[in-house]
Formats: sequence, structure tokens, C-alpha cells
Amino acid sequence: MVSASSLALRQQFNNPAQQRETVTLGMWIFLATEVMLFGALFTAYSVYRIYYTPAFTHASGEMEYWMGAVNTAVLICSSFTMALGVHSAEAGKKRLTVLFLLLTMLIGCIFLGIKFWEHYRHYLDHKVPGINFQEAGALGPREQMFFFLYFAMTGLHAFHMLVGLGVLSVMVLRVVFGSISREYHTPIEIAGLYWHFVDVIWVVLFAIFYIPGAHLR
Repeated sequence: MVSASSLALRQQFNNPAQQRETVTLGMWIFLATEVMLFGALFTAYSVYRIYYTPAFTHASGEMEYWMGAVNTAVLICSSFTMALGVHSAEAGKKRLTVLFLLLTMLIGCIFLGIKFWEHYRHYLDHKVPGINFQEAGALGPREQMFFFLYFAMTGLHAFHMLVGLGVLSVMVLRVVFGSISREYHTPIEIAGLYWHFVDVIWVVLFAIFYIPGAHLR
């Protein structure tokens, strides 16, 4: 009988350990490119905030602070369930692995639901740049830049969340059909790295968009 680990080993690798190290390195390289992507946006935000500090602070005060705080707590919970899923895969506990992956996906969907509702609230408040943005006063055009960066960066983050949900869906199927086992669970670990990265990005987004104007609420 052929073991699951030998079935999972690709021919270009000498052993499972080498394959795992290579795959992990590949994911870290991918995450480095993601850091550069978000880093460029964070740099743009920082430059505009330095030049337009009063406008950005005032615009931050119009954010739905409680929604951002709840979503932060939600994603922290999803990181916890993701970590439990990885641990269960390492222990060869198939049912628990599936359970924790599904819980992570459910929590991720809750996050996206809150975020989409928050975007809709901003739409009703005429805060969508280039579509229906309305803000009286001299700070209006500069506040529009704040909301442009907000929608661009949180929208990009939401897209990454959707990709993460797709990846976890594949992981659930692989666990169910037996291609993930105690001997070979590297894909679960790699998916976990991606999910944790997306969670960390959100924490930074919450810090720069919601906290500066929280005292104005």
C-alpha cells in the first residue's frame, strides 16, 4: 500500500522535508511581494496624511469605528481557529481539521458581511469618491483622497479575503478526500500563513483609518 506522504511527494524532490521547505519558502516569497504591494499603498497614505493631516483626521472621525473594532476582533478569532486547524492537521485529526477550517471560513464571511455593509453605509452617506462624494467645506477634496485610499485598500484586502476563502475551501475538500494527512499537511500550513498575513494587514488598516479620528466620534 502506498502511503499518503509518498503520493504527495513530487518527483523533483528527494524527500518530504525538502518539499515542505521549498513550498514554505515559495509562500514567504509570495508574501514578500504582497508586502510590497500593500507597502506602496501604506506609503501613499502616509505621504498624504502628512500633507493633509487635519482633513484625514476629520475624515477618520466619520468612520464606523464600532464596525472596524468588531471586524478586528472577528479576524483575530479567525486566526485562532486557523491555528487550531493547522494543529489538528498536524495531529492527524481529520474531523477537527475540517471543523476548524469551516469555522475560519464562517468567521471570514462574517468579516466580509460587516465590511460590505460598512461600505454601503458610506455610500448612503455620500462618501464614495468619484461617484457620489459630498463634503462641505474647504477640506472636502482632501477628505475625498482619504476615502479613495480607504476604499482602495480595504477593497483590496477584501479581495484577498475572498481568495483566502477559496483556498480554505480547497483545503477542506482535500482533507475530506484524504490528500491531506498527518504525514502530509503542508498545504494547510501554507494556507494558514496566507490567512494570518491577511489578518495582520487588516490590523494595520484599522490602525490607520479608524483610530486617528476615534476621539471625534
